[in-house]
Amino acid sequence: MEKEEREIAERLEAATNLLERTLGWLEERQGALSGEVERISATVEQSRREAELAEKLASAERELAELKAGSAQNVLSPLRRTLPSTTSEMLAKHGIGEGPVDVRTLDAALAGLSLEQRIAVKSQLLRAGAIA
Repeated sequence: MEKEEREIAERLEAATNLLERTLGWLEERQGALSGEVERISATVEQSRREAELAEKLASAERELAELKAGSAQNVLSPLRRTLPSTTSEMLAKHGIGEGPVDVRTLDAALAGLSLEQRIAVKSQLLRAGAIA
């Protein structure tokens, strides 16, 4: 009887070991499967995000093109066609009047000004269409 009980205990122990190994294998397999699902869902979310970013990029490029087109029109036809009175007076003192301005004459007239002031006067003349 003891021998039978030992055999039964040994068989139960072997079955328990086999069940523990099977359970460990199933847990590993379950972990691997859930990792694949997470990776797949992350890929789907990433492609959605990429589509959103591509749409935003296209929108920004359209807006940039519109702004460039608008600024090109503003350069071609500026709103202000007159010069400030101080600029006109300073140019008149050097013999530069209405109409197109010779760049060499302009540079000679602006020689006494600082760099920033020369840039400001030239940008005013560009806006007014006096120089090209």
